[in-house]
Amino acid sequence: MKQLLKTTLATAVAATLASAAWADLTVGVSVPLTGPASGLGIPMANGVKMWPATVGGEKLNVIILDDATDPTKGVQNARRFVNQDKVDVIVGSGATPVAIPMADVAIESGTPHLALSPIGLPPGKDAWSFRMPQSNGVMAEAMVEHMKKQGVKSVGFLGYTDAYGEQWLQALTPLLEKAGIKLAGVERFARSDTTVTGQALKLASANPDAMVVVASGSGAAMPQLGLIERGYKGKFYQTHAAATRDLMRVGGKAVEGTFVTTGPVVVAEQLPDSHPSKALGVKFNAEYEKIYGAGTRNQFGAHSYDAYLLLDKLVPVAAKKGKPGTPEFRAALKAALEDAPAMPVTHGIIDFTATDHWGFKTGSGVVMKVVNGDWKLEQ
Repeated sequence: MKQLLKTTLATAVAATLASAAWADLTVGVSVPLTGPASGLGIPMANGVKMWPATVGGEKLNVIILDDATDPTKGVQNARRFVNQDKVDVIVGSGATPVAIPMADVAIESGTPHLALSPIGLPPGKDAWSFRMPQSNGVMAEAMVEHMKKQGVKSVGFLGYTDAYGEQWLQALTPLLEKAGIKLAGVERFARSDTTVTGQALKLASANPDAMVVVASGSGAAMPQLGLIERGYKGKFYQTHAAATRDLMRVGGKAVEGTFVTTGPVVVAEQLPDSHPSKALGVKFNAEYEKIYGAGTRNQFGAHSYDAYLLLDKLVPVAAKKGKPGTPEFRAALKAALEDAPAMPVTHGIIDFTATDHWGFKTGSGVVMKVVNGDWKLEQ
């Protein structure tokens, strides 16, 4: 009888707590803590763990799940968020192929979705999805402008077979054509591949002035090392998915001199004082490295922290039209994201509109160079 009473009381308390949670702002975060994109997902989760206990005056309830770099798992997580956890916001995934189908769940459920990867979606498919990273087009423009300054006349492309690689190629190709830079060869590889011997041989034999490697985290070093092993001696460019020290940790001295596109936060201290994100970036880097260790700053943790900065500003706006946990609040938050004036975050000025859910505009990407095992901003 006593055991039954204890069980009944425990159930009653749990029900009361669950009821109280409806008043909280609930955020579901799905990131790749395992799998090929874990080098992105782990720092993204770290950035979320830096969020305070309240956001925009509302008590914060955060649920972090691993999507294992698997689109099916990402969709399962998203459906759990909206059906079981009744979240107000979906955040993730950090892997482009995972975040794309999550956008469908956001539309179906009418839930704002802050994607942590630069997902390309057909018109209308991003109605409830807002991208936290810079678009591949923004980064490709920064890359091509730098190539022009370096006198590059031809490039080879070695990228993922998935959506991230394909969307980068689509963004880069017209910019290269406009700049008069020849695309000398295109090769692909899977995220799970451990070698690119065949692809590297083909591209190295073409001997372009530069190679563009489209990969992520520690996995970005492998294709570059493969090209070097096949005798390639030209310039290397990596994308913002490689803007982590894992590139240097795995690649060692072989990646010295590599150019990497990134958001300004990674080199915040080197930005001019007039840059709108310098103070925010310096502050974020100091706090992140205090928790996770010197030199751990990265592109990805800052994306998830920028999501907090947005919510902290816009949740009070949405709360005027509905309480967290209601469809009215979610619709109001979507409208607030679209209507808010441009605001500085760690990665630059973010400015969503009703017709443009890419927050960062041309000029927000920067190029940095690996110099003596550290990042140096290219001017």
